Amino acid sequence: MTASETQSAAAHERPAFLLTLSCPDRVGIVADVSRFLVENDCNILESAQYGDAGNRRFFFRTSFEPQSGATLAELRAAFTPIAAAYDMKAEFFDQRRKTATIIMVSKFGHCLNDLLFRWRIGALPIDIKAVISNHTDFASLVEGADLPFIHMPVTPENKADQAALLGEAIEGLGAELVVLARYMQVLPAELCARYPGRIINIHHSFLPSFKGARPYHAAYKRGVKLIGATAHYVTEDLDEGPIVEQSVERVQHSHSVADYIAVGRDVEALVLARAVKWHAERRVLLNGQRTVVFQ
Repeated sequence: MTASETQSAAAHERPAFLLTLSCPDRVGIVADVSRFLVENDCNILESAQYGDAGNRRFFFRTSFEPQSGATLAELRAAFTPIAAAYDMKAEFFDQRRKTATIIMVSKFGHCLNDLLFRWRIGALPIDIKAVISNHTDFASLVEGADLPFIHMPVTPENKADQAALLGEAIEGLGAELVVLARYMQVLPAELCARYPGRIINIHHSFLPSFKGARPYHAAYKRGVKLIGATAHYVTEDLDEGPIVEQSVERVQHSHSVADYIAVGRDVEALVLARAVKWHAERRVLLNGQRTVVFQ
């Protein structure tokens, strides 16, 4: 191996870290953060920022390589005075570490199957700890992927107990992200409040126009021309949490109800995968009831 090849290999092996932050907007934030990285011998690889003129908050995400062996813990500790000076919510991450994730599903498996495929080919930087379901329909699919399948049947009588077991599973598996891949049970408010910005849900975008069990049939009867999906963080307010991603596809008069459903499933799978990927890459920052997404 030549000297240049050795240097290239060594550079490739260097850890890549992330810093994300939000704080009240004011002069000097980018300058002080950049100065901090320079003084700690860090090379910036990627950087994005946004200042919200409406609430005067500033959002920042940067990816960088430490050149002289500084650890994540050392950088986090050294950054504390800057974070305090600007009243920042600042977090450091190791980009090599995949996000520990639990996926939850009921009886519609298109989103689960899509996530498992993307995870298997390395397209999602997540570490799936388990798949949890209130049914057993996808047990063989999950076990075939060599992942734990946890059956948690939910009835009106055991709903509170199962919610407690779910909380224990999240903590016990060390999950940083919970993905509701068409999980058709409402999570209790206490659980939603415990994990703000850590539970992602997916649903069709007909709400609030077409509620209930057969929204695509209702949309077909009304001659809807756009079918969409919304991925959002779960809050105590059902389907009203901060939106991470949305998309739409066109349908036309010649399409059947089955066509509507097929298009809807495709959009749901794509939108959820994008939301999971961006969350796992730390590209999504909460901004009150909205999100800042550094794509």
